[in-house]
Amino acid sequence: MPNPSEAVLEVFRKTGALLEGHFLLSSGLHSPKYLQCALVLQDPSRAERLCGQLARAFAGETIDCVVGPALGGIVVAHELARALGTKAVFAEREDGRMTLRRGFQIEHGQRVLLAEDVITTGGSLREVLAMVKAAGAEVAGVAALVDRTGARDPELGAPLTALVRLDVPIYPPEECPLCDKGLPLVKPGSRPRPAEKGSAE
Repeated sequence: MPNPSEAVLEVFRKTGALLEGHFLLSSGLHSPKYLQCALVLQDPSRAERLCGQLARAFAGETIDCVVGPALGGIVVAHELARALGTKAVFAEREDGRMTLRRGFQIEHGQRVLLAEDVITTGGSLREVLAMVKAAGAEVAGVAALVDRTGARDPELGAPLTALVRLDVPIYPPEECPLCDKGLPLVKPGSRPRPAEKGSAE
């Protein structure tokens, strides 16, 4: 039988979303590969299909809300909520902290699913998880299109479900072999551009 993860990964390849080179991640770490999920999610029918597949892991569970960090988690949270028949909100950074704005609320006692496109270190999700718990809600789990934590434990504080798991190396800037080779460092975004060594979003 075909490997479901490989089938999803093939979607990334066909859409040009699996990039190879020398990339600066939002965590400040460097990597030889980058997954540009926006290229996959720009097709609404594809986004609905992939997130619907991810949502099956939570079928039968009570999920009162899906929340994802901006920007990567917004579309994933929305499509997961559509598949699960519940609402979606997103958290954004304000004064250096993840918070709910725009009138979004998470209620005490709700069961909340956390959503992300790609998880590497899990830093943003840990902040969102702390915010959800501070509101008195229960974290039902974490859902992501891609888990690229590999053997690293992201310590998310909740079980992680992903469509694809990739073991891709990441390096601190001072230990990066790609920097040693003089490969140009790119900070991915709406338009990839050179980045200063060791800078971060």
